[in-house]
Amino acid sequence: MSTEILEVRRRWARLGTGADLAAMRSLFDQEGEGLGMPSGVLVQRTIVASRPAEWLAPSAAGPAVILYLHGGGYMSGSLTSYRHLAAEFARGANARALLLEYRLAPEHVFPAALDDALAAYRKLLEEENVSADRIAFVGDSAGGNLVLATLLAAREQGLPMPACAVCLSPWTDYEANGESMRTKASVDPVITREGALHGAQVYFSGADPDRPPVAILHADLSGLPPLLIQVGSHEVLLDDSIRLAARAGHHEVETTLEVWPEMPHVFQFFYPILRQGRDAIARATEFITRHTAG
Repeated sequence: MSTEILEVRRRWARLGTGADLAAMRSLFDQEGEGLGMPSGVLVQRTIVASRPAEWLAPSAAGPAVILYLHGGGYMSGSLTSYRHLAAEFARGANARALLLEYRLAPEHVFPAALDDALAAYRKLLEEENVSADRIAFVGDSAGGNLVLATLLAAREQGLPMPACAVCLSPWTDYEANGESMRTKASVDPVITREGALHGAQVYFSGADPDRPPVAILHADLSGLPPLLIQVGSHEVLLDDSIRLAARAGHHEVETTLEVWPEMPHVFQFFYPILRQGRDAIARATEFITRHTAG
């Protein structure tokens, strides 16, 4: 295992050891901010549905737009912690990115984050006048879950589907029944089965876990746009991605699943120090560019 992978594992483990929620959120922000920003990306603050958000615009940005929905188990993550990653996706795809700081649990439980994400998509369509076929959704971990839930909610409300969606290590099984919860427990540096169950209990409090858009793995995914799923082989959520890909394929959704050997959860977050993170983002942004080209 390379020194870069070991360093990423060390940093992830540190982020998972916060004494309390406030400490975990602070550590997450410090880590993301410390990774720096790609050059040539302009940051512009905005408000979406009363929530803080940022436009991240490379100098060479074309007409495509990325809606980035960050991870953090629905309990952490912010503009500060994810600005660098959303900006790199924008730079790689030559697109503007809208990074949304949706409401977090336990202060705000389901469907708060979903309502915020859906409002952001409506803003792009109705206020920014961006054509759906120029929009890509990107999300990691809980944000990958939110990408899928937003797609399902948009479909049910009769909104046009975006051109494509990218899910990085998406969280799809709230009952934590995947085999990888057991087989990958010893190599995952940040997520445990107990932690995943706790996060589901906190955010989805009072919601029916067997009904969409909560129950992604039980949902009819028909009509969703092309999906790219990237996941590491060293994470307990590996089977969440594998079963998502199978479910999407069953419902005739064009789906690409990439399993990256020895990679931990959302390894793309650490792209400034990890070659595989940069390579994965390059593949994802090529996917976005191809599908948003019109």
